[in-house]
Amino acid sequence: MRIDSYIEDLLYNYNCVVVPEFGAFLAHGKSAALDLSTNTLIPPTKSVSFNAQLSKNDGLLVSHIAEVKGLTYDEILSEVEAVAEDWKKRLNQGDGIELFGVGKLWLNNEQKVQFQPENKNNFLTSSFGLSAFAATPIQRESLKEEVEELEERIPFIITPEKREQSSFRPWLKYAAILLLAVSVGTTSFKAYQQLQENQLATQEAARNQVEQHIQEATFFDSAPFELPALNIEVTKKQLGKHHVIAGAFRVEQNAEKKVTQLKEQGYNAFYLGVNRFGLHQVAYDSFEDPKEALAYLKKIKRTESPDAWLLSER
Repeated sequence: MRIDSYIEDLLYNYNCVVVPEFGAFLAHGKSAALDLSTNTLIPPTKSVSFNAQLSKNDGLLVSHIAEVKGLTYDEILSEVEAVAEDWKKRLNQGDGIELFGVGKLWLNNEQKVQFQPENKNNFLTSSFGLSAFAATPIQRESLKEEVEELEERIPFIITPEKREQSSFRPWLKYAAILLLAVSVGTTSFKAYQQLQENQLATQEAARNQVEQHIQEATFFDSAPFELPALNIEVTKKQLGKHHVIAGAFRVEQNAEKKVTQLKEQGYNAFYLGVNRFGLHQVAYDSFEDPKEALAYLKKIKRTESPDAWLLSER
């Protein structure tokens, strides 16, 4: 089974498409750019990269293929894992893997997976219809030589009277500027001094008012008493196999803060545990039915966080 077309379709709407037990294709947004060497204007786009360490199944690719083909989640998961195993075998044999519309994969001399994106498709939907185009540079005329030529042709005659007047005017300008600066400085200092006095008066009035309220306050001592015991039955949430992940944190305290924040917002959030990369995972909710989990994931991506993803356990 070929899955490259499904990966290509998902990259238009998602920034991370994971092939279980193989790796993830990541889409990063790039701003518009200008290639000065060719005077080509490149529109905003998404650049695709590959990360072999992100190989844990998030359920996105499998659920998408299952929905398109009308098969069950487990059937498609087995087929996708078989494809991933075949890709690994071909890479170890020195073969390259062509993914139409996505790019090419191969192993370098250090036996690390290399990826070359195809760059034929712009996965940024907001740039649909935009293509790179070459712009003609504007030829700006320099007027320096023309001005020098005019200065040589037209002589400037300055009489002694005008020279004295022109030499006197700058002193008047500097004197006016100095006078204005002194006036502004004096006014600013007076305003600052008045502001300081007003602040001190306000603080003194507030302090007197607080002391007055403290003196008028009356404190009562009440005898201690015992509250009756309250018995509350707590039922532990039964977790499903499919978890909608809100985030993964390196510090456990940050994960606990995220759980508290989501619970205050009304979610059935809980701390899922530590994955094999040492990250503390927090989930919005857990489901037994993969279709319900996928529908809830789409809702969370639309209303809460586009970075949420689905973690399925076998």
